[in-house]
Amino acid sequence: MRDIIRLNFNRPYRTDLQIKIKIILVETSHPGNIGAVARAMKNMGLHQLVLVNPLCSVDETAFARSSGAEDILQKITVEDTLEDAIKNCNTVYAASARSRSIDWPTFNPSECSSRILNDSIECETAVVFGPEQSGLKNEHIDLCDALLYIPVNPKYSSLNLAMAVQIFCYQLRMNYIEGKVESINREESLATVNEMENFYNHLEKLLIESEFLDPKNPRFLMRRIRKLFAKASIDKNEVNILRGILTAFERFRR
Repeated sequence: MRDIIRLNFNRPYRTDLQIKIKIILVETSHPGNIGAVARAMKNMGLHQLVLVNPLCSVDETAFARSSGAEDILQKITVEDTLEDAIKNCNTVYAASARSRSIDWPTFNPSECSSRILNDSIECETAVVFGPEQSGLKNEHIDLCDALLYIPVNPKYSSLNLAMAVQIFCYQLRMNYIEGKVESINREESLATVNEMENFYNHLEKLLIESEFLDPKNPRFLMRRIRKLFAKASIDKNEVNILRGILTAFERFRR
């Protein structure tokens, strides 16, 4: 006989979390995992699921594994690239268990959740999870502001995709319930990923033209620059100032 766990709460909780957040799955290869992620999200009151270049379809297996979260599967957004999926987001976290050649700002689920809730009034956030076998690539990490790290047993670090999503969503819900939300007053909203990508492309172009950056041997220069500005949490006004400075340099060189 299968055991069914039923959760009963003595006090009412809000059904949905009133925050703007996307859960993004990159190159998912098994429909069952998509369904299990949808179930984990609905359990914790999240509803916006995005697939990037999925390697499988959302079929009957996905719907069966969703166990009642069909509404999330029916509203899934599919994008060709991660850049398309996050272009309107202000903050993006990449779930990663692998060490990187350059250390990015890294937060555990509780820290990450608190930061998301702090920014939730004004900002749209995305949390990105990579393929089941290999995780996110460096080019995916480059598009993100920080890493979400789940401190699993280092001797057995294998964590199912849906489990990882469930851990994060649970912590986000607990922080929400416990009131770990601090409103941050900003003069301007944070720049979107699309606005920052336009800035990085503009900057890289000028660095190449000035011969500061060798495109044949770029090493990690642009990755380090991205890390620098990710720490600064650039807002819309600031990115416009930076773009204006670059444009002024271009006019001066001409």
